[in-house]
Amino acid sequence: MAIHLGANQYGKAESRVVRIYRDTPRHQIRDLNVSTALRGNFEAAHTTGDQSDVLPTDTQKNTAFAFAKEKGVGALEDYALTLGAHFLDASPAAEGARIEVEEYAWERIQVDGQGHDHSFVRTGGGVRTTVVNVEGRGAERKTYVVAGISDLVVLKSTGSEFHGFLKDKYTTLPETDDRILATSLVARWRYDHTEVDWDKSYDEIKGLLLEQFAKIHSFALQQTLYGMGEAVLQQHPEVAEIKFSAPNKHHFLVDLSPFDVENPGEVFIAADRPYGLIEATVTRDDASDAGSAWHAIPGFC
Repeated sequence: MAIHLGANQYGKAESRVVRIYRDTPRHQIRDLNVSTALRGNFEAAHTTGDQSDVLPTDTQKNTAFAFAKEKGVGALEDYALTLGAHFLDASPAAEGARIEVEEYAWERIQVDGQGHDHSFVRTGGGVRTTVVNVEGRGAERKTYVVAGISDLVVLKSTGSEFHGFLKDKYTTLPETDDRILATSLVARWRYDHTEVDWDKSYDEIKGLLLEQFAKIHSFALQQTLYGMGEAVLQQHPEVAEIKFSAPNKHHFLVDLSPFDVENPGEVFIAADRPYGLIEATVTRDDASDAGSAWHAIPGFC
């Protein structure tokens, strides 16, 4: 029986890089979670323990911190692209580099109606993400950028229905024409190219996702996700496709009748599990080849 090494990668996961800009009395903060990985011809490291082709994960970590100072942190995508290209150049045995960056947003604390110069509070409007894959060398080099947002918790207290679904002998779920629709949304979109104003595109897409969630009268979470994705592709030609992973955060009406109390859709129990998990991809017909863009991004169909 022949045995061989299959797909593999290695790197440093979740380096917490916090960059404070102190050039003026009014400071700025960038709070990142950086994961790096290399893939390629690392068979000797696995089969014989030969580390001569291995750029240590500690070196990858150090580079992420050093680049935050030397190169600065602008758009997440630019920071990730710079790291990915560097690691591929620094590791001859590597065939591809994968950089994932999450950013945790902070806002200035308000004092007497003004944002404080150096005091901040973490916000809860979702976590910005990017995953960059760089592979090949010279003229053959290819770069793939996936941006997105996670932990975007949204809820609409009406404007959602669910009925007409398939039933069998185990179905107990009642139909409804008025329910709470809530989810902790993960959305990731693949760019067709890298000539993008990353921050502007991200801000507009996030705003569009929220707007469509609010505007769409939902007959199913699937329909809402499709409508959100369709709007993004219609208004952002730089996006090739968008993927969603959306747990249905169920809210069940509490029966208060044992206490002779009416409950006309006002008091609910928020159930954290089990939950329906809806995943979908919305893509344009002329989208470019995805290549390695979605490499090692879990949680999507």
